[in-house]
Amino acid sequence: MHLPFLGPRHKKNGDARLPADPEAVAALLSECELLRSQAARAGVRLDDTPASLEALDQMVPRWRDDPETLPGLGHDAGLYLGTVVVRTVPGAAWQIRSDGEPVVRLASGRAVEVVPAGQEWAASGVPELSQLYAEIAES
Repeated sequence: MHLPFLGPRHKKNGDARLPADPEAVAALLSECELLRSQAARAGVRLDDTPASLEALDQMVPRWRDDPETLPGLGHDAGLYLGTVVVRTVPGAAWQIRSDGEPVVRLASGRAVEVVPAGQEWAASGVPELSQLYAEIAES
């Protein structure tokens, strides 16, 4: 996901830094409209908490029958996982790589590629989002 509207990026160690307002970027990345609408239809409230990831893991995956919905939903699931991590794990923050892909940078310096994880979850349900969150939060 290339985000050209975020403005000029400065490279350091192959990664791009977020613009001056990382909270605005976090708000933008947390929108996840497709995932939020699917969850709302299933009665799941996405409140940016680890418990909401558990609720997503329990949803019936009706989207797997729709090849047009699957990629977007997986992308949103990854961004939502990242949103929960950024909002609940101390020191975690969004970072945009030089290729335009958003990753979560942990206080330890580890970069977590959440979008591919969300795409795997949407396609197969494995690994579960709540399990991924637990592994990331332990780091």
